[in-house]
Amino acid sequence: EAQWKRMGDSGLLLRTGLQYHWENQGYRDFEDFLGTLTSRKRKAIRKERRAVEEHGITLVTLTGSDIREHHWDAFFRFYRDTSDRKWGATYLTRPFFSLIGERMPDNVVLILAESAGGSVAGALNLMGGDTLYGRYWGCSENYRFLHFETCYYQAIDFAISRGLKRVEAGAQGPHKVQRGYLPHRTHSAHWIGDPHFRQAVANYLKDERADTDSEIRAWARHSPFRKVND
Repeated sequence: EAQWKRMGDSGLLLRTGLQYHWENQGYRDFEDFLGTLTSRKRKAIRKERRAVEEHGITLVTLTGSDIREHHWDAFFRFYRDTSDRKWGATYLTRPFFSLIGERMPDNVVLILAESAGGSVAGALNLMGGDTLYGRYWGCSENYRFLHFETCYYQAIDFAISRGLKRVEAGAQGPHKVQRGYLPHRTHSAHWIGDPHFRQAVANYLKDERADTDSEIRAWARHSPFRKVND
């Protein structure tokens, strides 16, 4: 934020956004994390995780040399499925995934959901010094709650086991709040040369910053965490 403010002082236009982050408060394990939630939210998450187990699905977390080409083959299918369903562009190629596995293997965390017939879903995360960044998700079969387990709960498990400070699950999806991912403000700065267009964007960004702050306050009131006095 300090860099962002300096950029504003230098004439760049300032924008705020909204992402959902899970913060590690020194939890010993997932149950320790659940103990900080309200009873209703705690029971809901346990129900969701149990439902995935009852589907006969197991989750496997791979990183480094444990990720092989057949794992990337499976994940590329999931990635394309998500792009197709969202009418998006499949801008990452199959060789891209092999390259990140080759050139930055210890930063890649690949979570795969497997059933008797093989992999049915996957989530790709990238690991920084103290943060796990959720990037892509996809599936070939639909199972209730599998998205939450693969993308959110397994990421929390991994972050706790590695002592990471946070999991950044990206933008979109207020449903993340009920699973321990709270709203956080993001910052970006922009240069627009045309003075008339610049003014129009500046007016918009002023209103957007106010709306973002309002949205963060609103979702913070729906925090699943127990109050200190509870």
